[in-house]
Amino acid sequence: MDRSPLLQSRRTFLRSSVASSLLMPGLVHQLMAADQAADPLAPRASHFPVKAKAVIFLFMSGGVSHVDTFDPKPKLTTDHGKKVTFDHPETRNRPGYESIYLKKPDWQFQPRGASGIEVSSLFPEVGGCVDDLCVIRSLHTSHSNHYNATLGMHTGSFAFTRPSIGSWVSYGLGTENQNLPSFVAIAPQMPYAGTQVWGSDFLPGAHQGTRVVPGPEPILDLAQRLPTNQQARELAALRALNATHQADRPGDPQLAARIRSFETAFGMQFEMPDALNLDQEPDETLGLYGLKRGQTDGFGWQCLAARRLVERGVRFVELIHSGSSGNWDSHGDMADHGRLAPQVDKPIAGLLQDLKRRGLMDEVLVVWTTEFGRTPFNNTADNKGREHHNWAFTSWLAGAGVRPGMVHGATDEHGIRAVEKPVHVHDFHATILHLMGLDHTKLTYRHAGRDYRLTDVHGVVTHDVLA
Repeated sequence: MDRSPLLQSRRTFLRSSVASSLLMPGLVHQLMAADQAADPLAPRASHFPVKAKAVIFLFMSGGVSHVDTFDPKPKLTTDHGKKVTFDHPETRNRPGYESIYLKKPDWQFQPRGASGIEVSSLFPEVGGCVDDLCVIRSLHTSHSNHYNATLGMHTGSFAFTRPSIGSWVSYGLGTENQNLPSFVAIAPQMPYAGTQVWGSDFLPGAHQGTRVVPGPEPILDLAQRLPTNQQARELAALRALNATHQADRPGDPQLAARIRSFETAFGMQFEMPDALNLDQEPDETLGLYGLKRGQTDGFGWQCLAARRLVERGVRFVELIHSGSSGNWDSHGDMADHGRLAPQVDKPIAGLLQDLKRRGLMDEVLVVWTTEFGRTPFNNTADNKGREHHNWAFTSWLAGAGVRPGMVHGATDEHGIRAVEKPVHVHDFHATILHLMGLDHTKLTYRHAGRDYRLTDVHGVVTHDVLA
């Protein structure tokens, strides 16, 4: 009987289990070198050299108003209540757009930092970090429904399930820590588009995001219930049986992903609790994020957990903010923005400051975005809220490879349309991948007879934002 497949499968398992239990480090190194080519999560070289190693993706679910946050429009205040009409294919046969009225911002803007970039009073703490930001005021997207726009921002597809951007980055670069997932999504509530936000779809299942839910038990059933040696023996036997099963079914991605998931889960039992144990941080650091000692929830917890995860080699961490009660979808009253912004303002500023003082800004790309903006108008002059607006919105980048303290693009005088250097979501994705050293036209995966990519057949890198 040829025992080489069995020995190889056990070796692959040992690489994970031994590493996670801190035994026999010399053997670990040898086994990792031998099995790197066969491991879907093994570190891979980027298409071109960059300093970036990880992404922290801050997603504000529900649609943040650009004209109330990062895109000042004095003319919108001057023309408050003025009736406007549109003669454009996108507005024809669109109920409610026959008679609409301009609505002024509910918050004041002022220049911040040495760059003088204007930020509204909704984000006083983030405004203090504006010299580290590249603010893109000319983003636009292809759909005005939450589900479709959220899907588009994460997968590049507005109608069909496709791999998430986090999965694409994991697929392109692998991970530096075999005992943690390469892609983690910290999501207290389920977002629009559900698990598709962190799904791998047709990419190997090892690249799917692992959901973490802030609270006493961020990942269910992670606690070790057997002695390490006993569990290692059981998983080694299971791994060997799975390998034999897999040998008769080559090319089965679901089976390969399941086998890999057992290894990652075993390693996570040792490393994830430590990564998510914020009590190891000094009081000064907790205060930077607006946290109290012992706190296990809130966006500050998410941000500090993200910093600890990228320090440990996690490639892509997404933080989803839906608010403690409701999200940024402020149809009825923009006061919702006033309630939600303080939940994220100090934590985000704390994250930026913490990365900077730890020397991580060159290695970590921070992305702040939402699925679309909100209308600078409404159907009555005294309406307190704003509707969905996919024609223009604002996002920002900071960190690895980004040109700091600048504004890219512009909307018209009322913030209705992106008119100067417009950036579509496909361009946004192409730029993020470029900052990670990945050519979006070369990061492809063959599925169902064609080569797929995050940007589909679109996308142009926005070179102006590159340092």
